[in-house]
Amino acid sequence: MSKRISACGLLVALAMIFSYIETLIPINLGLPGMKLGIANLVIVIGLYLLKPQEVLLISLVRIFLIGFLFGNGMSILYSLAGGLVSFFAMLLLKRSEKFSVVGVSLFGGSMHNVGQLFIAAAVVENAKIFYYLPPLLCVGCVTGILIGLLALRILPTGQKIIQNAGTL
Repeated sequence: MSKRISACGLLVALAMIFSYIETLIPINLGLPGMKLGIANLVIVIGLYLLKPQEVLLISLVRIFLIGFLFGNGMSILYSLAGGLVSFFAMLLLKRSEKFSVVGVSLFGGSMHNVGQLFIAAAVVENAKIFYYLPPLLCVGCVTGILIGLLALRILPTGQKIIQNAGTL
């Protein structure tokens, strides 16, 4: 049990570091709020190493901590919507066992944008915001593929770290 708690704490810390680093990387492709989604690497890896409820907890803790430290109520709302939609979409694909790690990550990156767009449409009370969907899906696919490829490289090492987490 202590190994699992240690592993979850380690992954929350890592996701927070990735989220912070991401705020330091200036990206402007004309799409408001676009990010690389580096912290999603932790979630993708977690889906393959931990129980789903543990990964969901890691995602929620990271969203709230980063939101309170570096954001505001609205940023938490957007991150929460995107994070939850992405998490459950990736979990469904992973459980189907018909998709690779890269496929799961690609879909998760895209669904994160969809979740955020639904919140944005509700906030601005205008469905025309969905005009952003095609370019956001393109960006989500590219970043999802990159995150998935990184996850593939890291998973073998991640397994060893998770196994040894309680002995640190």
